[in-house]
Amino acid sequence: MHNTREIILGFALLAIATVSASMAQTAQPAQPTYKPIPGFDKSAMDLAADPCKDFYQYACGNFAKQHPIPSDRPSFGQFDNLYEFNTQALHGILEKAAAGGEQRSANDQKIGDYYASCVDTAAIEKKGLAPVQRDLDRIDALKSKEELPGEIARMQRIQVGAFLDYSSQQDFKDATKQIAVVDQGGLGLPEKDYYLRTDAKSEELRKQYVQHLTNVLKLLGEPAAKAETDARSVMTMETAMAKVSTGNVERRDPANVYHLMPLTALEASAPSLGWDSFLKTVESPAISEINVASPEFFKGLNQTLASTDMETLKAYLKLRLIDSVAMRLPKAFDEESFDFHGRKLTGTPEQSARWKRCVSATDAAMGEVLGQVYVQQYFLPDQKAKTLQMVHDIETQMGNDLDTLNWMSATTKAKAKEKLHQVADKIGYPDKWRDYSALEIKRDDALGNSLRARSFEVDFQLAKIGKPVNRAQWDMSPPTVNAYYNPSMNDINFPAGILQPVFYDKDASDATNYGHIGAVVGHELTHGFDDQGRKFDGKGNLSDWWTAADAKNFEERTNCLVEEYGGFTAVDDVKVNGKLTLGENTADNGGLRLALMALMARAQQSAIDMKQKADGYDPMQLLFLGWGQSWCSNERPEMLRMMAQVDPHSPDRARANGVVVNMPEFRPAFGCKKGAPMTPVKQCRVW
Repeated sequence: MHNTREIILGFALLAIATVSASMAQTAQPAQPTYKPIPGFDKSAMDLAADPCKDFYQYACGNFAKQHPIPSDRPSFGQFDNLYEFNTQALHGILEKAAAGGEQRSANDQKIGDYYASCVDTAAIEKKGLAPVQRDLDRIDALKSKEELPGEIARMQRIQVGAFLDYSSQQDFKDATKQIAVVDQGGLGLPEKDYYLRTDAKSEELRKQYVQHLTNVLKLLGEPAAKAETDARSVMTMETAMAKVSTGNVERRDPANVYHLMPLTALEASAPSLGWDSFLKTVESPAISEINVASPEFFKGLNQTLASTDMETLKAYLKLRLIDSVAMRLPKAFDEESFDFHGRKLTGTPEQSARWKRCVSATDAAMGEVLGQVYVQQYFLPDQKAKTLQMVHDIETQMGNDLDTLNWMSATTKAKAKEKLHQVADKIGYPDKWRDYSALEIKRDDALGNSLRARSFEVDFQLAKIGKPVNRAQWDMSPPTVNAYYNPSMNDINFPAGILQPVFYDKDASDATNYGHIGAVVGHELTHGFDDQGRKFDGKGNLSDWWTAADAKNFEERTNCLVEEYGGFTAVDDVKVNGKLTLGENTADNGGLRLALMALMARAQQSAIDMKQKADGYDPMQLLFLGWGQSWCSNERPEMLRMMAQVDPHSPDRARANGVVVNMPEFRPAFGCKKGAPMTPVKQCRVW
């Protein structure tokens, strides 16, 4: 996924990309060919399975056999297949730009030379540590803790999250303006509980992490004994940071990550971070107030910095730096990074081909430059028009749905409709492209290109502070296979990358497309009214527009989802975290319901015979099969375990089944008996 800085309230995403953080051998393997999967894929189904007992197995039972997990991936599903297809498409664009010569446009030069420098592993190997030696020497030369704030700021300038993350955000209470924000950061493991769980797997992973830190320090030239000591000390310090970090579930509540205060208050609570020096070095605009997303973290960090010796602090800074840039360092660093982050964390056996990683890196660095070429070739005007029509149809149905709710008062319904009518629809790509002319890209400078692109992005984000909000801005690149809702913008966003088969198939039936992309549209729209989104009004302000009785009714209904999904198994002995995944589960359930309503309205308008079968299935069945097949996947157990602990989305099987068990229409569609596993007596419904 495109690396946006979602520091505060993570955007409500359709899915989390599961691309391993690996790099390839210098020799390029043969390029596989990934083809779009049709919207309805009968060959993926397990026709021997009973849809009333396990709908996912029925819809997707043969998918894993047809699509074994590639050795360079932690999982493989519909999102992954489309990601691979788009990566191939971008590869062709970049190869052409790299070979274009002097006649290239300025944009072609940038993306072509960025990509070319990234795949030139011989040049990277030859340079060794030279591109980062100045940074390493500067860290080694630190003599006192008074110098730390400046060094932390220099790390921030190149998006190395040492100790914290500093950026801009929309003010939750005044969505017309951008403010400064500082948040917890700096952990080398995925989230705080990785440092604190006491089960055997967690303890083993911590040992592997310490060994990884030791290995990196040894590669940097430290003697083995010192490397081991420094690695253990860094682990002790990071554990102390984890203990004062806010957990994933708590961070889902926007009130828990919004603490606007005078800068002087932050300086008083965490003086060790020398904010004057930090802000000057990070090149921030002048500020007098700041959102401190996790105040307790900074109080704790202040104490941790005071009690940690300089050798440990310097080792930590070097480790964070190297971990961030390992992709563009010699192979030994690249391999060590992949061994822990790929093999150990996600169970991925092999690193991805270099060209794939470099395609993704170019998209992350200059997504709107690369995206301009992508949409010209892969996103035709009729796709945008049809998607926009479907969005409007589903928005209409949400308005109709609000009218039918018997648990919401007329007062709150009116405000909900007001918010619904203010939702902005963004389809495919921005109306105005970003200007990258000031970004310097050199064909022989892989690491320098990456760091300059990072600083360019940091400048772009920090320049927003104190300025009016630009509501036309996108936070994903056009080729991204995902979608999102932004509560502060009150907009739904569908990049061109996801508006391709399997999610939108021009050759599939309306019913199938409503089950796929229609449910995606409904999912993102419902995010505006899930347990997070409902706390923002139509203008994007954090504002309580609910009556107390309606809020209580809402929470009773979402608690039903928490309990339901909490009963699903993610992998082995790990259950789905119903509280962590509540927003996504709410959006999934609301999304397919809205898609169904839109399909029924479309059937009336277009005289679609809802009893007419195609490929052996009527439109209602095809809608459900479209939904189920969106989540066909094949996942490594290590990946499932990690995602169950950090991902706000439920596992794919739970996403498919967890929605149909709550839809009364599913029972007659597949002739199920009441009380069957997929048609329980108790059903949950929010929207």
